[in-house]
Amino acid sequence: MAGDTEQRSLFGEILDWMLAPLLVIWPISVALTWLVAQGIANRPYDRELGEMARNLGLQAASETPRAGSSARSRYALSPEAAALLRADEADTVYYQVLGLRGEFLSGDRQLPVPAADDPIVPWELHFRDDEVGSDTVRVAYLWVAPEGQAGSTQTMLVQVAETLGKRARLTNEIIKGVILPQFVILPLAVLLVWLALARGIAPLNDLQRRIRSRESSDLSPIDERRIPDEVAPLVRAINDLLGRLDQSIGAQKHFLADAAHQLKTPLAGLRTQAEFAQREIDEGRSEPAELRRSLQQIALSSQRAAHMVNQLLAMARAEDKEHAARRSEVNLSELAMETVRDFVPRAMDKRIDLGFEGPDDEHSALRINGHPLLIRELIRNLVDNALLYTPAHGTVTVRVVEDPFGQVTVLQVEDSGPGIPESEREQVFQPFYRALGTNVDGSGLGLAIVREIVQQHEAEITLDETRELRSGQAQEDGQGPGARFTVRFAAHPGRDALSAT
Repeated sequence: MAGDTEQRSLFGEILDWMLAPLLVIWPISVALTWLVAQGIANRPYDRELGEMARNLGLQAASETPRAGSSARSRYALSPEAAALLRADEADTVYYQVLGLRGEFLSGDRQLPVPAADDPIVPWELHFRDDEVGSDTVRVAYLWVAPEGQAGSTQTMLVQVAETLGKRARLTNEIIKGVILPQFVILPLAVLLVWLALARGIAPLNDLQRRIRSRESSDLSPIDERRIPDEVAPLVRAINDLLGRLDQSIGAQKHFLADAAHQLKTPLAGLRTQAEFAQREIDEGRSEPAELRRSLQQIALSSQRAAHMVNQLLAMARAEDKEHAARRSEVNLSELAMETVRDFVPRAMDKRIDLGFEGPDDEHSALRINGHPLLIRELIRNLVDNALLYTPAHGTVTVRVVEDPFGQVTVLQVEDSGPGIPESEREQVFQPFYRALGTNVDGSGLGLAIVREIVQQHEAEITLDETRELRSGQAQEDGQGPGARFTVRFAAHPGRDALSAT
């Protein structure tokens, strides 16, 4: 596992992949050079050996029997020719002449004969490698038809062989002439590769120095004009990341500034009321009614501040992608019913009819795949927003239904409040935005939290009016067009199996 996490050098990696094949190819080059040198060294000596065998064959074919002479003496070389044949100081030369029936006529008996399956073609020269005793020899041989017997199928075998001393020396000289310069060229090639890589990597080092020299607050794009083409995609990706990081940091700064501004009002009111009560007590004018009013304002301001802090914490949880990724099977109808139950006392205080519509059977409960805490926070904020804007004697309905055609589970929260103008329906999901003229006390974070949770769960939210009003209808029943928030979650994969069960 340590090798997987070990940091590796790009320079070293490229150098390894360039030099490793070079070090593998070099022994192969030596072996090929030796084979080629051996072939080059054999060629002139084979030509010379073949000429000797051919001349000996011509002499043997032209010999005519003499009265009283034996076959040995008839085909034996003259002393001058034998001395010339064996005049080589470096190698030992052997020759042999066999008769028409394969009988030994002249030369060296220890020289082996060719294999029996070799084709016999008169006057065709052949070469082979063989052994005479402990010596390896190169043999040139041919079959000879004696003069006057051209149509006969019987031939004489003539062989001339020599040891490989001269050939080995010439092969070694050729190898030395080729291999020794490689011992100089190979280190020089390694050095040139090293310098070329160092020069090629230099723009990367310059890019590294430019990035390291930046201030931590500098999120401007990296200049792409002085970088290699191969690194350009990486730099563009870094620039894209820097741009998104700059936007994220800017959004966070804006959010913190808005949060500080929103917290300033309840905290200032809390301090003012506390100072006022303390001054009344110090001056001896602490009437119970005045103190009760100051304490009520203090409680209201602390409640607003606590609500703001809770909303900010909920927003932070909703934006935490790692936290939102921990999902499980969620019973949406059960969560919605529990949330409605928690808001019943508040709805009764405001004289609002709060209701729930959904499956009450456990087996028909609608389930989704999500984070239970975030889904509960989403429902709480939608219901809280509806109760906040719905006037007395209004209605708020939470509904959980199934859309079998779209394969989704639908959560709806609708109210009979003043509604939201179509021009502001996108803006209400922005943090700290509150519609003008509503005279409603709130933080402006509830719907922003809702949208963030919806995005984390790859769901969809839409906003429209609950009902269309005719002229004067709002004044007659005291209700507005209302607002309906509809959230569509992807159905849980195991819902069909649960329904079948």
